[in-house]
Amino acid sequence: MSTTEPIRKEHDIYLLKELLINQNYRDYCLFVVGINIPLRISDLLRLKWNDVYDYPHNLPKTHLRIFEKKTQKQNQMRINHQAAMALMTYREIINPMPNQFVFSPKDNHDVPLSRVSAYKIIKKAATKIGLENVSCHSLRKTFGYQAMSKGANIAVIMEIYNHSSYEITRRYLGIDQDEKDRVFELMAL
Repeated sequence: MSTTEPIRKEHDIYLLKELLINQNYRDYCLFVVGINIPLRISDLLRLKWNDVYDYPHNLPKTHLRIFEKKTQKQNQMRINHQAAMALMTYREIINPMPNQFVFSPKDNHDVPLSRVSAYKIIKKAATKIGLENVSCHSLRKTFGYQAMSKGANIAVIMEIYNHSSYEITRRYLGIDQDEKDRVFELMAL
């Protein structure tokens, strides 16, 4: 059985964004929010518009406060510029009510998109650009992998994920194999 992998190359992220934005803006927004706010897919699909948008003040929220379903822990995550822009553009397109789900079927914004539907969206797009072992969980892993690649402190990434150890985070992001591969690349004798 293959393991879900993060999307390692920024070029592949760009290709997926291009493919999805031309396909369906909801799907693009799901991808962009998923790689910029590292939630499990079950938590991502439960988001409602009032979680990400301050309706009384008519502006996007800067932080997402969520009670994680799996860990039963409260977490606060920054909604960065990329995620905020995708969300606000999508909001302008569909003009939702505060209590409607952000990611929902096209014909019913009162129910969340199913995990199976989200999986098919991500898997199909990844396959089209030649990526294997990519699923909805890859979005969460991509955040950490890209943050680490850009020099983020692994201890902070570990805390964001609520991991109990450095080793769990290393395995989760596939860092061990990448480091092994680099040694082999260096040793081209």
